[in-house]
Amino acid sequence: MSLSNAEVAKVAVLARLRLSPDELGAYTSQLNAIVDYVAQLQELDTTGVEPLAHGVELTNVFRDDVRGPALDREQALANAPKRNRTSFLVPAVLE
Repeated sequence: MSLSNAEVAKVAVLARLRLSPDELGAYTSQLNAIVDYVAQLQELDTTGVEPLAHGVELTNVFRDDVRGPALDREQALANAPKRNRTSFLVPAVLE
């Protein structure tokens, strides 16, 4: 399948791209190369091949979420610019 300049121009309009005639010719040839490559890939026999969500097997590298000791209130409030006995004090944000 080969794309025409008019088809590529239509795709450019849908993508809200303004292409010059030179750019239109360049993009037409590049898109045709991509379409030809996809057509070549479609010729492969993929029967018995399990569909993939990702090309590389992924593993979780995060540590387990383990509960640890909590800060006591004084340590948590130690560097607060404004505070009372039990909490941070912040300015009210009203619209």
